[in-house]
Amino acid sequence: MSQLFSALVAAFVGFAASVAVVLAAAQAMGATPGQAVSWVAGLAIAQAVAGLFLSWRHRMPIICAWSTPGAALIAATSGIDIAAAVGAFLAAAALMMATAAFRPLGALVERIPMSIASAMLAGVIFRFVVAVFDEMRVQPVMVLTLLAAFLLARLWNPFLGVIAALAAGLALAFGTGVATLPAGAMALTELTLIWPRIDLTTIVGVGIPLYLVTMAAQNLPGFAVLRASGYQPPTASCLFVTGLMSFLTAPTGAHMVNMAAISASICTGADTHPDPAQRWKAGIWYALFYFAIAATAGMLLALIVAMPKALIVAVAGLGLVGSLTGALGQAMSSDRDRFAAVVTFAVAASSLSLFGIGSAFWSLVAGLAVLTLDHATGRLRSRS
Repeated sequence: MSQLFSALVAAFVGFAASVAVVLAAAQAMGATPGQAVSWVAGLAIAQAVAGLFLSWRHRMPIICAWSTPGAALIAATSGIDIAAAVGAFLAAAALMMATAAFRPLGALVERIPMSIASAMLAGVIFRFVVAVFDEMRVQPVMVLTLLAAFLLARLWNPFLGVIAALAAGLALAFGTGVATLPAGAMALTELTLIWPRIDLTTIVGVGIPLYLVTMAAQNLPGFAVLRASGYQPPTASCLFVTGLMSFLTAPTGAHMVNMAAISASICTGADTHPDPAQRWKAGIWYALFYFAIAATAGMLLALIVAMPKALIVAVAGLGLVGSLTGALGQAMSSDRDRFAAVVTFAVAASSLSLFGIGSAFWSLVAGLAVLTLDHATGRLRSRS
């Protein structure tokens, strides 16, 4: 029973804390309401199948999730249609599978300093967190209520902050009559296939940063959570299976699934089961809950879309505060890399677009260039 309960909490936390970010990504790509539902359903199916197979195959609580930082990256991008976006998602998934198959590629990604990768992620997320306070000018009562619920719940349990904010927002929106469920909200989920368009500019501007941010901000912490609980995760198998499921579901609009970190921590500890060899069953239950989410995605998104914009923006921003905190801490942890990390952060947080390629890619270019120059200058000074 404890395995089922841990899986239920993990599934609820994973969905409620980040679905608003995924919805923002779908809207940024110009997705129709039906395509947005398909996007979320495709992600839920991909992570359910991947987690079910990996947990059963390796007898570990291998929890998969959609890439929340990746969704934030996509939501911060403009001027791209959903067909080109799907083409970029396919490229990112192919890179993930290639990382599992070819060790040199994984080694190359690992050579990107964590300070630079984290600074890129922090810059992308920063816009969403700031937007919380921008919305306060429009609907101060709504945003202040969510913020108070978030801060108070965090005092008890950090995992519950965003859920408390969402619950408070829903209660306030429906209680004041600001939100009403639209007709047809109980309709079943339908998957919409989107024919991809392969566009090199979009692959470079969205696909490669999506792959990199998912590796750095999701997969590596996800593997660390398993290791901290005494497991030796099969990294190649996990990367290949999540990459494969991302590739297969990309035509539904789904951007990327990967190893979970926060949700995984709920299912890998002693509270799930005293015997580590029995905790893998929580991964099975978790997958089953996400199949249920996939089946009811239409209803769930109808509930969210019925909410005022301030609620969606605030919940998305508050849901990324933890990620921003971790990313900034990692980016600024090294005195030697700090200046390059600040440059990376500033470029990523900007609205820069060159040759049709967005700021996430150029932030990596700028940060690595500054870091290389700093290190070369340091070596010259040490010799003189």
